[in-house]
Amino acid sequence: MKLSKLMSRLGTESAFEMLAKAKALEAQGKKIVHLEIGEPDFDTPLNIRERGKKAIDEGWTHYCPASGIKEARAAVAEYVAKTRGIPVAPEEVVMAPGAKPVIVFTILALADPGDEVIVPNPTYPIYESATCFAGAKVVPLALREENGFDLDLGELADALNSKTRILVLNSPANPTGGVVAEATFEKLARLLKRFPQVVVLSDEIYSRIIYEGEHRSIAQFPGMRERTVIIDGMSKTYAMTGWRLGYAVAPKELAQAFDKLAINTYSCTASMVQMAGIEALVGPQEDIAKMVAEFRRRREVIIKGLTSIPGVTCTMPKAAFYAFPNVKALGVKKVKELADFILHDANVSCLPGTAFGCFGEGYLRFSYANSVENINEAIRRIKEALPRLKSKVPAAKG
Repeated sequence: MKLSKLMSRLGTESAFEMLAKAKALEAQGKKIVHLEIGEPDFDTPLNIRERGKKAIDEGWTHYCPASGIKEARAAVAEYVAKTRGIPVAPEEVVMAPGAKPVIVFTILALADPGDEVIVPNPTYPIYESATCFAGAKVVPLALREENGFDLDLGELADALNSKTRILVLNSPANPTGGVVAEATFEKLARLLKRFPQVVVLSDEIYSRIIYEGEHRSIAQFPGMRERTVIIDGMSKTYAMTGWRLGYAVAPKELAQAFDKLAINTYSCTASMVQMAGIEALVGPQEDIAKMVAEFRRRREVIIKGLTSIPGVTCTMPKAAFYAFPNVKALGVKKVKELADFILHDANVSCLPGTAFGCFGEGYLRFSYANSVENINEAIRRIKEALPRLKSKVPAAKG
């Protein structure tokens, strides 16, 4: 079957490809330690599960408005206003089956062929994929370890021009665990005054999983509220990945465009899931605090373990649940080959940094959304396997 040329523009998400490889090995009897998928390994809190069940019994099983149930939009508006300290109206909220649709909607609604979208690199691959799908040009902005994986505003200033339509931000960040500094946000807001046509797509899905300070959004800074799309959701904070519930907070005109895109794609977000989402936002938050505390404990374990491996260094992540170790000193030519070696020889599934862009070369990404026991076992296996590395993986030149 011949597919359209449009399909050739779409990328993918390598975490699921690596997961498929790991599952295939498990089917052969191998015991794999999974550190590839960015999914909390906790159950959805009981109060949320119970609300979802009750919603089904109450009849929340039918179509609802494409932008979401009004009570859900109101709950999100109140939550975002409280957590970011900015005014938000329910009419500016669009509910979606996960955060991913509103990422794509933002780019489709704003970027024409020939327009430019500045995308941090390494970062979540869907930003680049959606930009290419829209026919716009991806302009990568390097996130460097020596800069704490923060934005380089000098390089950003050089990249901005009259064709720039969207600036993507992801803070806290996947895959680096980095956070944009408040001082960087302040300078960025001043810089963007010179480019009034630029809209910021601010993906804040890890806003509650942060270990140092408080979450800051670019929308909090002068002149940015009316030109920022905040994207967030329930998957990471409330361990609700399978529920598929996300949302966008956007200027009303753009929210209306999202409504039209929703009608043309998925009609609406599951009603009973939205009711459970309301409970997530307004109900008890103790389970989230416990989950973040456990992630903090695991962070210490995995960083200590990774940095005990000769040739591996790792910046301490400030947020999310990812470690992004520098493995350049191991001397491999391509980090993807290193990730494959670790999977097949150590039976540990992780991701190459290049799954998140070209500037991820020389790095691996480990999700520490797994038990301390499994993390320690993964480190032990990698240490045991690495002496075989040179005989199986091509070395880098020089």
